[in-house]
Amino acid sequence: MQVGKGRDVSLNQISKFEAKVANGNSEQTLSRDIYHLGRQFDFFRMLSCYFTTIGFYFSSLMSIIGIYVFLYGQLYLVLSGLEKALIIEARLQNIQSLETALASQSFIQLGLLTGLPMVMEIGLEKGFLNALKDFVLMQLQLASVFFTFSFGTKIHYYGRTILHGGAKYRPTGRKVVVFHASFTENYRLYSRSHFVKGFELLLLLTVYDLFRRSYQSNMAYVLITYSIWFMSITWLFAPFLFNPSGFSWEKIVDDWKDWNKWIRQQGGIGVQQDKSWQSWWIDEQAHLRRSGMASRVFEILLSVRFFLYQYGLVYHLDISQNSRNFLVYLLSWIVILAVFLIVKAVNLGRQQFSARYHLVFRLFKAFLFLGVLSVILALYFVCKLSWKDILVCSLAFFPTGWGLILFAQAVRPLIENTGLWEFTRVLAKTYDYGMGVALFAPIAVFSWLPILSAFQTRFLFNEAFNRHLQIQPILAGKKKNR
Repeated sequence: MQVGKGRDVSLNQISKFEAKVANGNSEQTLSRDIYHLGRQFDFFRMLSCYFTTIGFYFSSLMSIIGIYVFLYGQLYLVLSGLEKALIIEARLQNIQSLETALASQSFIQLGLLTGLPMVMEIGLEKGFLNALKDFVLMQLQLASVFFTFSFGTKIHYYGRTILHGGAKYRPTGRKVVVFHASFTENYRLYSRSHFVKGFELLLLLTVYDLFRRSYQSNMAYVLITYSIWFMSITWLFAPFLFNPSGFSWEKIVDDWKDWNKWIRQQGGIGVQQDKSWQSWWIDEQAHLRRSGMASRVFEILLSVRFFLYQYGLVYHLDISQNSRNFLVYLLSWIVILAVFLIVKAVNLGRQQFSARYHLVFRLFKAFLFLGVLSVILALYFVCKLSWKDILVCSLAFFPTGWGLILFAQAVRPLIENTGLWEFTRVLAKTYDYGMGVALFAPIAVFSWLPILSAFQTRFLFNEAFNRHLQIQPILAGKKKNR
């Protein structure tokens, strides 16, 4: 009889383990022990200590921060017109160094240099042909997708624990995992660590693409951003790709019912976070309760980036008529306030009329819709509002609302006993439901493709178990016919 230690085999178990280790490394980063060791070691032993303890997590955090700085910097260049002026000047002087530099940089971004040591090591042990086969097999088994997703888990929990503390033990349960994790469970685990960041990166890439088309070639844009597109899409959809039966239509229907029940269920004392969105949302902010003033101020400063993003976009609306007056930015906040009042009105109407006066509530929503539509049509005919303006406003105002939620969470002790906190909860619930629908829609579409479900089963399980899963529906159909 041989007994071995259980290992984490599902993505959710591995993510919990990675979060636990990242929390521990962030606490080590803040500890006096690392400080004293670094001061007493010579230079080479200090480097050895760094790379064998907290170095990987710190460098990973710097890499992600670099991506955000790069994207927001690119957005500043394109919205300010500076990038356009630089590219036009380079074309006038027939300078092609930019495309040459991007081509060489894109080769590095493929990860070929980081994968080279592994290929060399396997090549020395088994031969270079076997090493090449193993490398290709790893890519076919979506190793890059798994590594990129785990990368996001590490940096989220490492960075958050550095700011607010809160390292804790996370039980993973090392059982054999062949069951389907619900959409609600995946959303609870990865909403703040991956999904929110993935949507933010997608918005930045979309806005950058929207405003650079008039002067920049598509090849340059692809060379600059393809690795970030890969990372953002991986952060959004990897949990469902590595989820057994993630594209089974029966499971999708059950997940949708469970998701709506979880969103609508009221929270409170004794209600677990897997039963109610409200309980989960309150528990998700537990790290802010023990935060000091400096950490809260830093969270507020981080949320300011969404307001600067909005500031850069509103001046590119056709309705602004190329005005640089600060009044344009103030008017954009009035529009946001009007949208918030509409959301608040719908929520109050649901509380007052949805249970007993269902028809009245439907008429109330219809009047609100017609009112908003009439305002948009009036702006279209009178102020020359274009369809591009509506798209740009949507891209500008969605992140602003999320920034206001983050701001309200940071100053929760000041507004918790006011109506602003209740409105923040309603707004956060609306955003979470919208993000959930945006994630759920492509999964539901892909579930109609049987080949995708078969491919997922093939790379998740070994051949014998995969054959059993393929035969099982046939046997079940025969029993049903009998």
